[in-house]
Amino acid sequence: MNTISAELENKARAAREASRALRKLSTDVKNRALLNIALALEEEQGPVLEANAHDYQAGQAEGLSEAMLDRLLLTPERLAAMAADVRSVAALPDPVGESFDARTLPNGLQVARRRVPIGVIGAVYESRPNVTVDISALCLKSGNAVILRGGSEAAHSNAALAHLVRQGIARAGAPEDAVQFIESTDRALVQQMLKLDRYIDLIIPRGGAGLIQFVAREATMPVVTGGIGVCHTYVDRAADMGKAVAIAYNAKVQRPTVCNSLDTLLVHADTAPRLLPQIAREWGKAGVEMRCDSRALSIVAPLEEVRAVPASPDDWGKEFLALIAAVRVVDSLDEALEHIERYGSGHSEAIVTEDYAAAMRFLDEVDAAAVYVNASTRFTDGAQFGLGAEVAISTNRLHARGPMGLRELTTYKWTILGTGQTRP
Repeated sequence: MNTISAELENKARAAREASRALRKLSTDVKNRALLNIALALEEEQGPVLEANAHDYQAGQAEGLSEAMLDRLLLTPERLAAMAADVRSVAALPDPVGESFDARTLPNGLQVARRRVPIGVIGAVYESRPNVTVDISALCLKSGNAVILRGGSEAAHSNAALAHLVRQGIARAGAPEDAVQFIESTDRALVQQMLKLDRYIDLIIPRGGAGLIQFVAREATMPVVTGGIGVCHTYVDRAADMGKAVAIAYNAKVQRPTVCNSLDTLLVHADTAPRLLPQIAREWGKAGVEMRCDSRALSIVAPLEEVRAVPASPDDWGKEFLALIAAVRVVDSLDEALEHIERYGSGHSEAIVTEDYAAAMRFLDEVDAAAVYVNASTRFTDGAQFGLGAEVAISTNRLHARGPMGLRELTTYKWTILGTGQTRP
């Protein structure tokens, strides 16, 4: 066994041992560890920001995209927001030990399900160092150990954050080995990690399509896939124009480099002549490039200070992660639904309408983890949903779907209380 493999094996074994201790920790101890982590994020920012500056400069030199650089960047404000999210996790009810679906059978057996941790979570992720803290906090509160393997582009940032996290855990008297950080950036290590099913119970990849597909293909343990967001907003014929403009602007512009931002705008033909110029002008102020079908282009191309070009076939179903949006005019709700069914990724979809029947039909028929009426898809986020933070946004249909918080990091066991019953 080489040195890298030995490091991984040893850390995986330590995580498994720590997971046993975590199952017995009180909520108070777990919360104390979380509050320690939040305080360190606020008061010990220097080493983290210094490490992040190193990564960011290296990323610029290597030609990382603006989207990747934005995800990589840490600032005092972003660290403060991370601390706030950790405190939100501490304030949430502890799901571990919750009993539910309790009933007494005719033979007198008292049967219930009790919520328990999954065990050891493996997290493989790219670029975003905040994931180091988000996943650690949620795993700690839900009683799971975690093995973190971040991308090489954020290696120094992730190592500095993992150090703060482990210190905060230790200061609370909890096992710091509950959070393991793999420092090696050797890509072969990821493949080895995906075969450690004797230690790791669940793998969560966060990153681009290539990483997610690789993990899903190679892992010998269950995988939560998601995070690839091809998000549509459909503006219906009965839409409120003010709401539509505000929602389209927020969904595209507020933070275009993330998975829940708008990629394709669908507009009903009856609404398009009045609405598209308004949206185009607002998007134009922010520098959004519109890739339009022929009908949309005929409406917005003559406008000044609007960036509009013909759409190519590849623009439909594309996650742009930039100030770019595909725009199409449709003749009906049916046509919008068909487009979303064909090109959506199952992440987040929205309708803007004042027609209750159209709204309910959209909710019923769109197959996605999050479906909105009259709201921006930018809300698909663990913190925004009141989960404190998230380990991932799952587009799976089994176990968990959408933002994964504390409850989604637990499973259950059956508990049966008897008085001497035997099976006839």
